[in-house]
Amino acid sequence: MTNRDETTGSSGNVTNGTPGGGTADSLLQQVTLSSTGDLADALPYLLGYRPEDSMVLVALHDSGDHGRFGGRARLGIPADSSEWQAAARQLALGLVTGSARRGSAVTGMVAYVCEEPASGGTGRAVMERLRPLAQLLRTECGKLDVPVIEALCLSGGRYWSYCCSDETCCPAEGRPAGLPGTSVLAAAAAYAGLRVRGSLGEMRVRLRPWEGTAAVAAQETALDETAAALLPRLVEADGRASVAERTMELAARVHRRYAAEPSRPDPLDADLRDDELLTDEEAAALILGLQDRTTRDRAAEWMEGGEAEPALRLWRALSRRCVGSYGEHAAPSLTLAGWVAWSAGDDVEAREALAMALAADPGYLFARLLHRAVEEGLDPESVRGCLRAERARRVAAARPAVDGPPPDGSGPGGTSAGEPLDGMSRAEPPEEASSGAPAEVRATAHADGAGTRDDGSPAAVTVPPPGPVRGARGGPVPGEGGAAPANAGPGATAETVPVGGAAGRPEPCRVPVRGRPRVNRRGPGRADARLSRPRGGGGPAGGPGTQGRARGGRRREGM
Repeated sequence: MTNRDETTGSSGNVTNGTPGGGTADSLLQQVTLSSTGDLADALPYLLGYRPEDSMVLVALHDSGDHGRFGGRARLGIPADSSEWQAAARQLALGLVTGSARRGSAVTGMVAYVCEEPASGGTGRAVMERLRPLAQLLRTECGKLDVPVIEALCLSGGRYWSYCCSDETCCPAEGRPAGLPGTSVLAAAAAYAGLRVRGSLGEMRVRLRPWEGTAAVAAQETALDETAAALLPRLVEADGRASVAERTMELAARVHRRYAAEPSRPDPLDADLRDDELLTDEEAAALILGLQDRTTRDRAAEWMEGGEAEPALRLWRALSRRCVGSYGEHAAPSLTLAGWVAWSAGDDVEAREALAMALAADPGYLFARLLHRAVEEGLDPESVRGCLRAERARRVAAARPAVDGPPPDGSGPGGTSAGEPLDGMSRAEPPEEASSGAPAEVRATAHADGAGTRDDGSPAAVTVPPPGPVRGARGGPVPGEGGAAPANAGPGATAETVPVGGAAGRPEPCRVPVRGRPRVNRRGPGRADARLSRPRGGGGPAGGPGTQGRARGGRRREGM
């Protein structure tokens, strides 16, 4: 049972929306609810799903001769009745203050308590047991000077009013709730294209791990074997970066596989088909690979347009594969599912997925931040903008750090220079680049007077071919390698480039940065301890292979 605040509607973010732009708020402005039965039928449309074991408050606002619905908030009913007062206070205070923060004063409330009877129980017994909770909701709202206009109990297909004692309209045995889809509001919702999901339990089933089948044992075995295979690679110098790249390559392939398979309308059929599209070994590799924060952030970029729907199906499928002792490993995939749902305008699934992520790992920061943002009614566009900028920066950093493409017009692997590979960039940028350091710098070639001959004419520096260079995450930096270019002739081992212009002016040369540029601020002729000793491997003068040294061991300035 969950016990958390869920504020929906009138929050600046679309809730329970449709492709045509309709929402429950716009629908209810066109439909007049005039009876207790109308209010009971309206609850699933107000929330977008059928609540279970829940207490709900719906805000009312003055609007001329009629009131209008405002924000909605839900909490799971605590199992311990001693916690009811604190929960009622939290629910009322959160909705009132949240509405005030959005500039809309609450003038009234409608309260609901919902719980299905236990096996052999009755709805009336549930109504009597929850009567003290309904009274606490009324008193806590009253403390905030907000009256509760109506308080209802929904249980066992019937409803009761706690505010009316007239047996003629509110009998003790309650009144039967209308059949789903038969009310005036249901007809208006169908016409507007609004859909009401099943219960919260039915939504959670799509995200919960498998249970009690032979497939669970097979998946857990695959997770064990994959974890054992990954551990030795993660302790290697470049192993973590290699695992990250392989994870994203696999995720891109599976993502394309899901995009090629249209989703099915029935949730159960859709999930069964999605499970068939993913092998145990692929699921294990993705689950374990997504534990890396950077890999998870790259996967979060599939958040809009045609990428969002197959990504959401993939994250759901991975969440269902976190079986047995790997339950806490579901936090990244559940968070990604919540993020994509929120980005697509589905606040209901976003809340459930993020709450389940926090249940799997209460300290998972990304889930905590997103859950808070959804509850505050923030616009996901700010997060989308950050992820778009990160993707653009990474793709730009993956382009070769030289002017123009290679002579044959292709980059490594036969793809166009700078083109992402399998939907992802070929190389990860240096860690320091995130602080704003440019992907490349232009440095002037000086080396204790080197660069000009005695007569002032340009000198020449012999540059050996670039040595193998690893990026900050272990991947090869595009445009660098340990041998001459593939299209060079036999025996091509070095090239001679002029340093200095025709008039003796230094000629700038572009040098790729390895991490943050190291600058010698001591002035010409003064040794810099950081640049005094070359590292292994050859490279362009001042490039990564020599760490700022020109040929002959002389120090370069400007790096």
